[in-house]
Amino acid sequence: MANKNQPSGAAQGRAGAKAARREAARAELRRVQAQQRRTRLLWTGVVVAVVVVIFGAVALFGINHNGGSGAKTTAAGTKLEQTMGSIPAATYNSRNVVLPSNPPKSLQGATPLTEKGKPRVLYVGAEYCPYCAAERWAVVSALSRFGTFQNLGRTTSSHVDVYPDTPTLSFHGSTYTSKYIAFKGYETQSNQVQGNSYAPLDQLSTGDGVVFDKYDFPPYVESKGAIPFIDFGGSYASQGASYNPQLFSGKTQQQVADQIVDPSTDISKSVIGTANVFTAAICQLTHDQPSNVCKSPGVTAAASSLPH
Repeated sequence: MANKNQPSGAAQGRAGAKAARREAARAELRRVQAQQRRTRLLWTGVVVAVVVVIFGAVALFGINHNGGSGAKTTAAGTKLEQTMGSIPAATYNSRNVVLPSNPPKSLQGATPLTEKGKPRVLYVGAEYCPYCAAERWAVVSALSRFGTFQNLGRTTSSHVDVYPDTPTLSFHGSTYTSKYIAFKGYETQSNQVQGNSYAPLDQLSTGDGVVFDKYDFPPYVESKGAIPFIDFGGSYASQGASYNPQLFSGKTQQQVADQIVDPSTDISKSVIGTANVFTAAICQLTHDQPSNVCKSPGVTAAASSLPH
């Protein structure tokens, strides 16, 4: 006999249907809430990405157009040129010099680089380049032992690159006179921003472009197309900086030159050590002329760093 307090089958069916509808409604609510969360996250990501792009563009614009250019190149002036051209023999012969860890490498089998019967040194760099900025001091020091520079520039490396505003000299527009060797220095770009790069300066001649493309390339040097690149008469090649550009931070060009003259300074020890190695490489091209330079103690000691 049926219990009067027990729900009928129809009532049970209605209750079950109602419970099912409630569960379906809850499931739909959970689905909608999950979708809303995903949408909020998606838009948050979009907003963040847009903000990043905007700030990145602003930063790039600021670098390239508002703060990227360094000080414009000016004339080095007589005092600076004279200081670099009259470094005492005692400085070059100091026992405290630091020889470079990456001396010039041999260009075995290369065609001799000459001009009007004289061995020729080729330099390729750019004014914005901090490693070029550092290396020029040694290049000028070494070459000044064989001849005379005129109209050197006074400049700094890029304002926004590593080692910003490294004080240096520039070969753009300069001349070099020597009875022993010929020299050509190219500064392919300035330190002045133009568009998304630096303004072009010197264009390599066809012949020098061939030399640069052929020998500024492994296995002759470490990296393809890196600067500064120096070819010593087709016998040796140097690439990159021989010492840390940080040495020159916060100094003027004249202060750097004055410290090069003083053999007790860290700048002198590094610059003169590299200049002696460069001098030894050039002396092999000039058959040890002038003898007072090529037979000096500093150059004789540095010659051991060159590959034979």
